[in-house]
Amino acid sequence: MLVYFLFAVGFVLLIKGADWLIDGASGLARQFRIPEIVIGLTVVAFGTSAPELAVNIIASVNGNNGLAIGNIVGSNIANILLILGIAAMIRNLTVQSNTVWKEIPFSLFAALILGYMVNDRLSGNADVDIITRADGLVLIALFFLFLFYTIRLGKNNLMDEIPEDEGRPLWKSGLLMLVGLTGLVVGGQWIVDGAVSLAYLFGYSESFVGLTVVAVGTSLPELATSVVAVRKGNTDLAIGNVIGSNIFNTFWVLGLSAVISPMDFNADDNFSIMMNIACSSVLFALLFIGRRHTIQKWQGAFLLLGYMAYITFLTMSGK
Repeated sequence: MLVYFLFAVGFVLLIKGADWLIDGASGLARQFRIPEIVIGLTVVAFGTSAPELAVNIIASVNGNNGLAIGNIVGSNIANILLILGIAAMIRNLTVQSNTVWKEIPFSLFAALILGYMVNDRLSGNADVDIITRADGLVLIALFFLFLFYTIRLGKNNLMDEIPEDEGRPLWKSGLLMLVGLTGLVVGGQWIVDGAVSLAYLFGYSESFVGLTVVAVGTSLPELATSVVAVRKGNTDLAIGNVIGSNIFNTFWVLGLSAVISPMDFNADDNFSIMMNIACSSVLFALLFIGRRHTIQKWQGAFLLLGYMAYITFLTMSGK
C-alpha cells in the first residue's frame, strides 16, 4: 500500500516542485535583467513540462520505455483535447496569426516526426521499432531550433524597461530552484514506481498507465496555467502554453530520454500516435471553422468530448 500512497504524494511533490522551480528561475532571470517575454517562452515552458521531464528521465534510467513514451504522447493529447477544451469552454480563445501559421504547424510537425521515428519497420529502416540515441539527438536539435525561434521572437518584442525582481534576494531564488528540482526528482521516482505497480496490479501495460493516469497528472501544470490565463483574459497565453509544451515534450523531453536509453516501441500503441497527430491537425482546422482564428466554446466542448471518447476507448480495449 505504501507504493500507492507515495504515488499520490508524488503528484503533489511534482506539481509543487515545478511551481517552485518556475518561481526560482524567474527570480534569477529578473536578477540578470532577462526580458519577461523570454522568461515566459523559455522558463515557464520548461517549468510546465518539468513533471514530464522528471518522470521520463527516471523511467528511461529504469528501463520503463512504455511508460516514458506513453507519458509524452498522452500528455500531448491531454494538452489539446482536455486542457484547451476546458479553457475554451470558459472563454473563447482568440489565437494570434503567428501562432496559427508557425507554432501550431510546428507542433503538428513534431507529432509527425515522432510517428515516423517509432515505426521503423513500416518505413523499412529496421527490424524493430525503436527510438535510437541518434533519433534522440535529432529531436534535441529540433528543440534548439524551436528555442532559437522563441528567443528571436522575444528579441523582436523587447520591453523598453525590464522590471526588477520583487524584492526576492538571489539566494532565495536559488533555494527555490533547488527545492523545486528535488521535489521533481523525488516525486517523479514515486510516480514511476507507483505507475509500474498499478500496471502489474490491474494487468494493464506500462504504456496504458503512461497514456492515462501519469499523462493527466503531469499535465496539471499546463491545466492550471491555461485556466488562470483564460480567467485573466490572456487567451493567447493559454493556447501558446499548450502548443509550446507539446513541442517541448516531443523534442526535448523525449529526445533526452532516448539519448539516456534507446526506447523500444510497441506497435499496439500506434492508435495513440495517430491520435497525437490528429489532435494537432484538428486544432489547426478548428481555427478556420466558425469564427476565424478563434476556438469557440462549442469547439472546446467538442475537444473535451473527444478526450473522453479516447480515454474510454483505451480503457475498454485494455491497451
